[in-house]
Amino acid sequence: MAVENSLVVIICCVLAATCSNAATFSSLPRTLTVSASPKHGQVLKAGDDKISVTWSLNTSLSTGTDSSYHTVKVKLCYAPISQQDRAWRKTADDLSKDKTCQHKIVAKPYNTLDSAFTWTIQRDVPGATYFIRAYAYNSTRDEVAYGQTTDQKKTTNLFYIQAISGRHMSLDIASICFSAFAVIALFGFFFFEKRKVVNK
Repeated sequence: MAVENSLVVIICCVLAATCSNAATFSSLPRTLTVSASPKHGQVLKAGDDKISVTWSLNTSLSTGTDSSYHTVKVKLCYAPISQQDRAWRKTADDLSKDKTCQHKIVAKPYNTLDSAFTWTIQRDVPGATYFIRAYAYNSTRDEVAYGQTTDQKKTTNLFYIQAISGRHMSLDIASICFSAFAVIALFGFFFFEKRKVVNK
């Protein structure tokens, strides 16, 4: 019995240690400076417009160091206004559960001489208000730092992406013409039927 209890305790300790190693957003230092081309309030079109992003170490921080930075991933993130009533976009401190940043812009080795990228907005990006965040990863692919284009409360440097509707102007015009023809044909049918009844 004592052996079984010991095994249970060991297993619980291992599980607790594993869970405690999960990266949390609140534990990450904001040592990256990230800037992007969209201006606050600007509207961009998915499939057409481009976003230029740059990132670098914030040298104004005395504790800032990038010696462990191995990879950087830049992501498009939902602003709070576009997360309301949408559980599939909710923010979580546990990064394994966080759904704020679902669209990858670029992932590349961390290099101070190569820290810029121009991205064409993908056609499948949904219409929403966004900001941009970059994560720095170490050699074991753990998040170790971050930076973003907005402030901590995510109220500045936000931009809107207009999604593709999947419809073209020619299709809209054709549908209007066919609808008008159907209405005219219907009225014509009733008119001729009424005349037949009157003539009889």
